[in-house]
Amino acid sequence: MNHNVRPDYQKLNTEARNPRTLEIDKLPTLDMVRLMAEENRVVEDAVAAQAVHIAKAIDLIAAAIQAGGHLVYVGAGTSGRLGVLDASECPPTFGVEYELVRGIIAGGKDAMFRASEGAEDSAEAGAADLIADGVCAGDVVVGLSASGGAPYVLGALQKAAEIGAVPIGVTCNPESRMHPLCRVTIAPVVGAEVITGSSRLKAGTAQKLVLNMLSTGAMIKTGKVMGNLMVNVRPTNQKLRLRCIRIIGELAGCDAETAEQALDACDGEIREAVAYIQKNSQNP
Repeated sequence: MNHNVRPDYQKLNTEARNPRTLEIDKLPTLDMVRLMAEENRVVEDAVAAQAVHIAKAIDLIAAAIQAGGHLVYVGAGTSGRLGVLDASECPPTFGVEYELVRGIIAGGKDAMFRASEGAEDSAEAGAADLIADGVCAGDVVVGLSASGGAPYVLGALQKAAEIGAVPIGVTCNPESRMHPLCRVTIAPVVGAEVITGSSRLKAGTAQKLVLNMLSTGAMIKTGKVMGNLMVNVRPTNQKLRLRCIRIIGELAGCDAETAEQALDACDGEIREAVAYIQKNSQNP
């Protein structure tokens, strides 16, 4: 299959024209907002319908991480930015190394801030960027493409499979060209966009929800969460310091002053601080 050949976009639901929004440009602002809100309601149900596939992907990611592998997102445009965003939020939330969850975007770092639309048209570039990033056997590569046909993403997914990484796809077209390349495909069908072809809208929201579940689910499965508390978070600013103190207080059943003293005594490690308090309470 030549991944540089684009699919017939006229047949994709992400490119279809939405009959409900044909005259959105003529609506009063409040009606416009209400119409967009109604369209957004379909996203949650579409993502929920993919629960089985999302769970399979989480288990694959968790198993890879436990075996020393990494989670790598690959995308272009909005999809790529969402991948980089999710990856960048894992270290402060779960206390993991920045290399554990990474994002690769077509066009490189500059594409995060300036559109680099042509960068997504090369499957070879996607494969090359994957290798340059250091992806190897045992890693999980999640390809992100609303249409499921971005050549850059397809090239990266094919290369992932060739080197022994686990390819997973996230798209909003269930019969996309991405599907046969992936171990698991997550495809919430959100329907035509409010503005025709603007997949940063419902498709982008759906992808964000899926990524939230993938990274959070994998971190829960690999012990980065206790109950619903982020026990690996580090006190790197005042907000996070106060959060650490509250978490220690919850887990150790102590007041804020005791929690703060333990946090400082244990170099910002929540788990150690809780153990420290429990040990001292047993041996006053």
